[in-house]
Amino acid sequence: MALRCATVRAAAERHPGVGVTRSAVDVAVVVVTYSARLELDRCLESIERHGGVDHVVIVDNGGMADTTETDRLSVLRPDRNGGFGAGANAGIAAARRLGARIVVLLNDDVVVGHGWLEPLVDELSAGERIGAVQPMLVFADTAPPTVNSLGVEIGSDGAGVDVGLGAPVDDVDPAARDIEVFTGGAVAFRREFLDDTRGFDERYFLYYEDVDLARRGAQLGWRYRCVPSSKVAHRMGASTEALGERTAYLRERNRLWSAFRNESVPTVLGAVWLSIRRVRHRPHLVHAKALVVGVAGGLQRLAWRVFAR
Repeated sequence: MALRCATVRAAAERHPGVGVTRSAVDVAVVVVTYSARLELDRCLESIERHGGVDHVVIVDNGGMADTTETDRLSVLRPDRNGGFGAGANAGIAAARRLGARIVVLLNDDVVVGHGWLEPLVDELSAGERIGAVQPMLVFADTAPPTVNSLGVEIGSDGAGVDVGLGAPVDDVDPAARDIEVFTGGAVAFRREFLDDTRGFDERYFLYYEDVDLARRGAQLGWRYRCVPSSKVAHRMGASTEALGERTAYLRERNRLWSAFRNESVPTVLGAVWLSIRRVRHRPHLVHAKALVVGVAGGLQRLAWRVFAR
């Protein structure tokens, strides 16, 4: 993806150890944004306030960010909006050029809390095959606070379901635990995991690219953890409200793509059957198109899967 910005290259030149011995950038945060200016400002303010991050890379898919660049903050402006996965990959590549050992991916509508970073870094360092660690995502502005995500589980229909959804935060055991799939809304990656998996599949554009990445990584022997002692607040859907019916299309299509690529035969059949049933509901044409494109693309992914073995 072409970028209209040389900021990252210049930042790397300001850190002479990059690619030689050790980098001055150990932990980099990547924030992908489209048009959520207020949410982005809140996210950046929280990162700055709580510290611990060596560099922040903003990937501005919508050309709306007016953030001032500094030695510790870069802004990438893609020539086109390639979606969340493409933006995340561009930011990860920038962090890699800076020499980052750990890359933290955050939605622009996430606000980090006090002490959020250290537990993630410590957990990533606890085992060499731990590829990703996510915090507990908490719904923003709920009283009492409730859980948005403690990881993701895949249902018998291929749908990703947030673990702990709606549970009181005070009832959550703070001990770290294994998770099946991480959420892309807030997750810290080990650089070796990103190198091994080659990052997100950009063809998803939005939704299920994190499920696909986690599943592909697991097939390579990587593990994932959730650390509830690290908390971030999430205003769910703040970045995607403008998509309208396209949201339903992408979720449906991508669920099928991910199921065909990564799940068992019964789960693939369950995913297709759910899509067939949804055609009966509005918006009918959107669901029908998602079914057709999802199955067609899914069969292609199934072929990749078979030949890869």
